Amino acid sequence: MSDLQEKINQAVTVLAEVARDYTPACFANSLGAEDMVLTDLIATYQPDIEMFSLDTGRLPQETYNLMQEVSERYPIIPLKVYFPDSAAVERYVTQNGVNGFYSSVESRKSCCFARKVEPLRRALRGKMAWITGLRRDQAVTRGSLEMSSFDADFGLQKFNPLLEWTNKDVWAYIRKNDVPYNKLHDQFYPSLGCAPCTRSISVGEDIRAGRWWWENPEDKECGLHVVKPILLKRA
Repeated sequence: MSDLQEKINQAVTVLAEVARDYTPACFANSLGAEDMVLTDLIATYQPDIEMFSLDTGRLPQETYNLMQEVSERYPIIPLKVYFPDSAAVERYVTQNGVNGFYSSVESRKSCCFARKVEPLRRALRGKMAWITGLRRDQAVTRGSLEMSSFDADFGLQKFNPLLEWTNKDVWAYIRKNDVPYNKLHDQFYPSLGCAPCTRSISVGEDIRAGRWWWENPEDKECGLHVVKPILLKRA
């Protein structure tokens, strides 16, 4: 058995655990390469797991194109889209300007809160668990992640089925299974977010270098994924 097949089997086992023990559960689909792998795995093995995405209002057109393609390719798991509260976005823009997130980490995280964190809280309301495509080697902020842990910020169990996958594993799966992906990846955008906060990277740069490139690496999270030291053992 290949190393990739072992990782696929492990991810499928984790998804089965979620479906068995944590219903209702949902998958937060950011439409990046990792999340497209999970979309395909969930559609194939656990289609009862719900799937949603966050539309911040400032996504690249390529991401919207993929959002539409996902809805057409995987109708078995309808993609529900959550939007930020318009009043919160209006307050942010009034106080900080439409591009105020460039001015400081605090201002940028305030924008992320309005456009991402608050909608995520609504998406997770009433759920027992959520699934993400986080991988350990994506960033220095993610080295201490666990496959399963209690998310104290959101009050539910969090699962990262692709935690030990490499970037090579992700793309091997996508190519082997003809999984749709964001075409910005072909333009050297390994990590995707809002259009004004995402750029392409150069050869040799870290895969997260294109996200909030004006900030220090240890600050490069939006508030959706905050590591807490409260861990629960998996059965």
